[in-house]
Amino acid sequence: MTISHRTIGTGAHKVLVLHDWFGTSAGWGTFLDHLTPEEFGYAFLDYRGYGERRYVEGEFTLAEITSDALTLADQLGWETFSVVGHSMGGKAAQRVLVEAPRRVRKLVGVAPVPASPYPLEGDAYDLFHGAAQNPANRRVIIDMITGHRASNRWLDAMTNRSVTLSRPEAVAAYLTDWTTQDFAAKVAGHTLPVKVFVGEHDLAINAEAMRATWLKHYPQAELEVLANSGHYPMHELPVAFATALEAFLRA
Repeated sequence: MTISHRTIGTGAHKVLVLHDWFGTSAGWGTFLDHLTPEEFGYAFLDYRGYGERRYVEGEFTLAEITSDALTLADQLGWETFSVVGHSMGGKAAQRVLVEAPRRVRKLVGVAPVPASPYPLEGDAYDLFHGAAQNPANRRVIIDMITGHRASNRWLDAMTNRSVTLSRPEAVAAYLTDWTTQDFAAKVAGHTLPVKVFVGEHDLAINAEAMRATWLKHYPQAELEVLANSGHYPMHELPVAFATALEAFLRA
């Protein structure tokens, strides 16, 4: 049975899309309405413990996401494909590259966690590690990474979707894995085309952090800072982000 996923488009350029720590395959907002289905074929994967797969058991690790992603690509008959990863999904996307370097055409990180560790200390550690059980922590994090600019209604909706569509034990386990895993040495020097998008108002994953990690790891990487956006450009500026993403994939 094919791993549960969402698809958009039937175009020849196949694109595997990996969501963030609080998101799901359905959590990309109206951005999805602005993709080009005749040119690209997108597959959006839910991780174990999230979305349509929230009751699927697992270890809830980046390695497991990678294995499921490659299995899905095999089931879809995709020999080669590009990979887009948002936040935690950006780190998982790099694991896909490590495991199947000849299959990945292009790599896109959207406010992406680097392949190196992402240490959390003090209040930040307590805030993030409390998010699995405490919805209020999730809301504080979403507000912070969008630069304290979003409406209460949007913050509430994002928080509620995250809580409803994920299992706390999965959220906790993935956090431990994506903050501690270090495989930077395995990605360093890859010369495939890489694009990194960050929002100018993101208070966690910013341009400085990307220059110290992603741009050092990938010689061909280019960075685009998205004006008037924080951590969620697919929600904050969907038309501009869809246009910029596909321009890179198409180039």
